[in-house]
Amino acid sequence: KTFAFKKIKKTTKNMKIKLGMILAAGVGKRMQPITLKIPKPLIQIGNKNLLDRAIELLINHGVEEIVINVHHLADQIKDFINKKKYKTKITIFHEQGILLDTGGGIFNATKSFKEPFVVVNPDTLWSNAYSSELNDLEDLYFQHKKACLLLVNKKLSFDSSFNGDFNLKDGIVSRDNSNELIFTGLQILDHSVFSSIKEKIFSMNNIWNNLISNNFLIGIKSNQTFYHLNTKEMHDKILSLNIID
Repeated sequence: KTFAFKKIKKTTKNMKIKLGMILAAGVGKRMQPITLKIPKPLIQIGNKNLLDRAIELLINHGVEEIVINVHHLADQIKDFINKKKYKTKITIFHEQGILLDTGGGIFNATKSFKEPFVVVNPDTLWSNAYSSELNDLEDLYFQHKKACLLLVNKKLSFDSSFNGDFNLKDGIVSRDNSNELIFTGLQILDHSVFSSIKEKIFSMNNIWNNLISNNFLIGIKSNQTFYHLNTKEMHDKILSLNIID
C-alpha cells in the first residue's frame, strides 16, 4: 500500500489538529554574536520575529493550545509571550540545566497531549504562504494516521549548502545515499512514535529512522522558497532581502 499524495479526499474536513509545539530551546551557537544577547527565536526578519511567525502559522490554522520549550535566555521568550497576549493558550516548558535535544524536547513538552500535534521549528522563515501546505499535511495525517513531514527540494532552498535529508517516493519518506529533499521544520506527530524510547535525551533523527525502517514516515513537498536561519552569514543574507510580509 502506498501513500501517494495526489488529491486528498475531504473526508477528513471535520478533523482538525488543535495542539502545537514550537522548538525554541536551542543555544544558537552558529548565530553568535547575535544570540549572545537575544535568543534565536526572537530574531526579527521583516516586521516579525521568528517565534511570532511560527505562532501565527499555528493560530491561523486553528491550533488552540501551544507549548514552547525554552532554555537559552528563556526569560526573554517568556516576556515576549506575556506581552503579546496571543488569543490561544501558550504554555512554556523550561528545559533547565540540560538540553533534551529535539526528540527529548518534543516528547517531554507534549506529555499532556492526548491527540496528534503539529511541531514547528522557528528557524525557518514561516509565512502565510505555508498555510495551505499545513492543511495538506494535516489531511495526509488524518488519512493515514502516520507521522508526516513537510519537505522541500534542496533546489528551492535559499541556502545552497544543504545536502538533503530525505527522499520521497509514493508519499513514503526514505533516507538514501543521496537525498534530494530538506526537512522544512514542520511535522505532525502523535505520542505513539515515542513508544520504544527509553532515553530522556535523544534526537528526532532516532524517531525518524525507526519510522523509516518500517515505512511508517510519510510526507509531502512544499512549493515555497525555503529560507532557514542556521548561521550568522545566512541571517545577514536573508536580512538583506528586505522581506516585507
